Amino acid sequence: MKNRIYYCFPGGKFKALTLSYDDGRTQDRRLVEMFNHYGLRATFNLNSGLFDRDDKRIRPEEVKELYRGHEVACHTVTHPTIARCPLPEVANEILDDRAALEKMVGTPVRGLAYPNGSLSEEICQLLPGLGIRYGRVVGSSDTFALPEDPYRWQATCHHNHRLIENAEAFNALFKKQYLYLMYVWGHSYEFDDAGNWDLMEKFCSLVGGHDDVWYCTNIEYWDAMDDLHRLQFSADNSFVYNPNARSCFIRVNDGEPVEIPGGSLVCL
Repeated sequence: MKNRIYYCFPGGKFKALTLSYDDGRTQDRRLVEMFNHYGLRATFNLNSGLFDRDDKRIRPEEVKELYRGHEVACHTVTHPTIARCPLPEVANEILDDRAALEKMVGTPVRGLAYPNGSLSEEICQLLPGLGIRYGRVVGSSDTFALPEDPYRWQATCHHNHRLIENAEAFNALFKKQYLYLMYVWGHSYEFDDAGNWDLMEKFCSLVGGHDDVWYCTNIEYWDAMDDLHRLQFSADNSFVYNPNARSCFIRVNDGEPVEIPGGSLVCL
């Protein structure tokens, strides 16, 4: 009988968790420390033209070290409502932000959180040509379904929207024939405004340290999915070639996860 193949997240996991925080406020320092303590991975979306606006923002010289182990992504240079702007202006806001942030972190910057949640179909179509792999919108889906459109990527919830309820539901997921993704977004200054840092501490303690969860940044999620979809299976699913540099993981029938090392051919 022909093998049945299921994709897995890295490490053979069937659940993934990622977070996304905007604007580069000084409260990111406390948030990053908390994420690091619990082993969570996040994406931080920065406006490279606003660092010197006031003392409520992190400094350019601390970006690389502060966000080490996490992802730095675009939020445009000056945070305009881009759906109201001409496309060339939008392109400059994103490309200039990319270039400035890349000088700070020394790695390609390939993600975007739409400023003010502003987007249009034209902007979504523009992003691949600007080297942007995904665009995060605002709002909450209250689901753990994988995103279908990388340029209209909606999170499971904002941290002020049913965060603990969603975390408990995520922890309870057990059907390994599915892939699940929990995605939380927000702004770190909101914890000061609402006086609810304890909410995020409780969330981190609930979801951190689980063996069945892959903790990833936003771009790591898309890179892993792109790797999986480049796998080359034989017609009868008896072997597979991995053309990627990184390992991929799959499940064959109801067995344990199988690692397919980069550049290798594996019989299944």
